[in-house]
Amino acid sequence: MSSALTLARPYARAAFETAHSHAALASWAEKLAFAAEVATDSRIIALLGNPRLSNSELASLFIPHREKIDTDFGRFISLLADNGRLHVLPEIAALFEQLKLESERTLKVRLRTATRVDEPELEKIRAALKRRFDRDIELTQSVDPKMMGGAIIDAGETVIDGSIRGRLARLEQALVQ
Repeated sequence: MSSALTLARPYARAAFETAHSHAALASWAEKLAFAAEVATDSRIIALLGNPRLSNSELASLFIPHREKIDTDFGRFISLLADNGRLHVLPEIAALFEQLKLESERTLKVRLRTATRVDEPELEKIRAALKRRFDRDIELTQSVDPKMMGGAIIDAGETVIDGSIRGRLARLEQALVQ
């Protein structure tokens, strides 16, 4: 996994710089997400080592329907095919998305709760997180019926555990010490 990330990092940076210079971050993110999805298909994985397919034929499988091979994105995919790096497209897409969010000063945050949180409460949470991290917040919510109550906020490197289980664990640690 780490070797795939190592291989993907320079390609993701190059894709980001190209997309950023043409003000096409959103478009490239969509196209890379498509290509990454294709790269995880077992039928496509089986074709990656097939000597009967040329690199250009292989590259054409990773390009969205209305995209042409002679565009910047098409040339990028062709370069990956020529270098035997199509298999790292999922990592390239993930790293590209991180670079995109960083440039847009946006933070992806996952809120996990025992029950669904209504929209006004979500807005309060989003506003508090925006103040804390000084970034726009892209908040996704998931319900975990195994939680007793409270919430866990996962903001990448920062995790805020406000769950009842987490509070009980901290109380137990305080009592033991």
